[in-house]
Amino acid sequence: MTQPTASPFTDPAAVARYAEGPRRNVPGYDSLLPMVRILLAERVPAHGRVLVVGAGGGLELEDMALAHPGWRFDGVDPSQPMLDLAAQRLQSAGVPGDRVALHHGYVQSAPAGPFDGATCLLTFHFVPREERVPMAAEIRRRLKPDAPLVVAHLSVADGAGRGGGGGAGERDLWLSRYAAFQVASGVPPEHAARARDKIAAELAVLTPKEDEVILREAGFSDVQMFYMGFAFRGWVASA
Repeated sequence: MTQPTASPFTDPAAVARYAEGPRRNVPGYDSLLPMVRILLAERVPAHGRVLVVGAGGGLELEDMALAHPGWRFDGVDPSQPMLDLAAQRLQSAGVPGDRVALHHGYVQSAPAGPFDGATCLLTFHFVPREERVPMAAEIRRRLKPDAPLVVAHLSVADGAGRGGGGGAGERDLWLSRYAAFQVASGVPPEHAARARDKIAAELAVLTPKEDEVILREAGFSDVQMFYMGFAFRGWVASA
């Protein structure tokens, strides 16, 4: 993000449970991580440097660090408790501390680079619409020419319901499917319903078309969708 906003990851209990969340909430999360690695590895060299925006928790840092032992990482996140969790996860996984630098703050708190690639996973939907182009531009500014950026977050089409009539509409339908996936993953139905309502009321969930426009306005090119899991979408783009 480009300016301080309230973080949803400051509650100690929520931080402690974070690792359970992505697999429970994001369809295909265990396949998303290797897809991200594959897309980065197409252009990140064996001893490349990768910027991880929204690095708190450390799930993608751990995955990439173990798969690519020559890569070095700079991770940035506005939640210090989440960064502490990432540091613990990396230490437990045996990732040497000199391979990962963690920075408390927003994108502008990250080093200037230049980086060989970047990721921003499950983060942009927490960023207000008006902050997204500046945030994406800050990421691009830190990348080498043609370096890849991989993003994935909530992104839902908006329109009429099935059959073109009224009803809940396409957005509500996809968010209801998101809640149904949570229930199928073991979340109590009342908790899934509350999560769905909270997303609809509080998060800046844009349409896929709007998300692609934001990346282009920030200076990225060759924007391609590579992932869709119910209410989530993922893209790879070039700096």
